[in-house]
Amino acid sequence: MTDFKALAVPGVQKLNPYVPGKPISELERELGIENIIKLASNENPLGPSPKAMAAIAPLMSELALYPDGNGFELKKALAEKHGVGMDQITLGNGSNDVLVLLAEAFLSAAHNAIYSQYSFAVYPIAIQAIGATHKMIPALGWDSDSPLGCDLDAMAAAIDAQTRLIFIANPNNPTGSFLTKQALYNFIQQVPEDVIVVLDEAYLEYSPESMRVDGSLWLSEFPNLVVTRTFSKAYGLAGLRVGYSLSHPDIANVINRIRQPFNVNSLALKAAEAAIDDADFIQKSMAVNAKGLELLCDCCDELKLRYVPSKGNFLLVDFAQDAMPIYEHLLHNGIITRPVANYGLPNSLRITIGSENQIQRLINLLPTAVA
Repeated sequence: MTDFKALAVPGVQKLNPYVPGKPISELERELGIENIIKLASNENPLGPSPKAMAAIAPLMSELALYPDGNGFELKKALAEKHGVGMDQITLGNGSNDVLVLLAEAFLSAAHNAIYSQYSFAVYPIAIQAIGATHKMIPALGWDSDSPLGCDLDAMAAAIDAQTRLIFIANPNNPTGSFLTKQALYNFIQQVPEDVIVVLDEAYLEYSPESMRVDGSLWLSEFPNLVVTRTFSKAYGLAGLRVGYSLSHPDIANVINRIRQPFNVNSLALKAAEAAIDDADFIQKSMAVNAKGLELLCDCCDELKLRYVPSKGNFLLVDFAQDAMPIYEHLLHNGIITRPVANYGLPNSLRITIGSENQIQRLINLLPTAVA
């Protein structure tokens, strides 16, 4: 039989598929457990924005029609929200889609792209699939001021004539670490104008407002800056898959040349447009997250478990031992968390901040899990 893997381009041959968090339905099938809670995929425990739910209800009778391929109404709402032109926006099937489009548009086998160790798994996948060289810069250590954070000095030093993209998540997934405004600004100032800095802000809304770093405010100053956002996290629309990027119009023009027609569906477009104005829901999501994060951090302190101080809606916890037995213990008790051995962190689990009741259930189990 033909070895179809051997027919794939070299970069794809070396890739391992992205492994998402275990779905509830799969655990139900495997173990026959009921009352399962999923704390693995950084989903909003409040569900979707109520305004988004109300907005999509009238569209159910129109599902036979193609969506607006240009996403005019959503782009208009986003342009007003961010104070940018509609020609600076690229819509994606989640922000992942835009990250891949950037790699496809600006990388080739002759180029390289830079990202930090312990950052989002899609970065190396997108880079390697194109056949470009990926430069993973070692992260800062646990004992640094920013545990497992991005080493911006090392990233700056790694830039060469072949570098085309730099991916930075702020806050970072799966660690929850973040960069301060001044540190990030100083870094972008150093980057050559022909190197595009992609600032992934998927978890921005969960950062405390006093610490929040909004890269979109720098777009007019740095033409080589691209900011990506998503409606999957704080807005609770992960199942609809809608994200976007903000950039210089010339960069958006390039990305939109390869963006697939109708890459964002009708329900997603309408839900996102309505969710933008749901400020009350975002405030409630932030409050629920802050409370749950506080409870989980207090529990880890009591159990003497170290963790990365998080500015996202999850906590990376280090158990100082192989984390898989702890993962399995929680799993058999109906709680799904996220192993991160594939990121090079075999002793850690990434735990999504759920509702207060969900976090309390986890806290009740953790002492026996780590015993």
